[in-house]
Amino acid sequence: MTQTQAGAWVSNPDAYRKKLEGLLGGREPLSVLSQTADVLARFVKENSAAVLRTRPFPGKWTPNEVIGHLTDSEWVYGFRMRLILCEDEPTILGMDQDLWVAGQRYNDREPADLVAMFRALRQFNLTIWKQMRPADMNRVGNHNERGPESLGMMFRMLAGHDLSHIDQITRYLQAVKGA
Repeated sequence: MTQTQAGAWVSNPDAYRKKLEGLLGGREPLSVLSQTADVLARFVKENSAAVLRTRPFPGKWTPNEVIGHLTDSEWVYGFRMRLILCEDEPTILGMDQDLWVAGQRYNDREPADLVAMFRALRQFNLTIWKQMRPADMNRVGNHNERGPESLGMMFRMLAGHDLSHIDQITRYLQAVKGA
């Protein structure tokens, strides 16, 4: 994570984890993860590509770029999940999310295409999450920036991450529309 979008989360990984778990609250992670693609599709259906590509604040992502970031995150978390599930205490690497968003030119992409990619990746990953045994959720990987993380923790963090970015898109759309 970088300073631009994520603040000081790298220097305070416990705060990052607590923030995401706090957003999840008592909700079931699988339920949240199962609904995100539909929420993103609704954003795209209800807003023009021009609105989704409008930068709400200087230096911040557009709603379309947030959808692109969620797609990247689904790919990255899916890879990390597989590493931890299949290897003993693997190293899992962080990513510079701002470079990924800019490098893939998400704001030039069609919003519906990004949602379709997200949906496909999410469905693929949900299949594995649903098949996990309780013992699997205790398996641990070592994040190079945040330290040890179990699959159970990652599962809850991913759901909280979805909720965080859904809220971000909602706020950004309100700002773009002047609401």
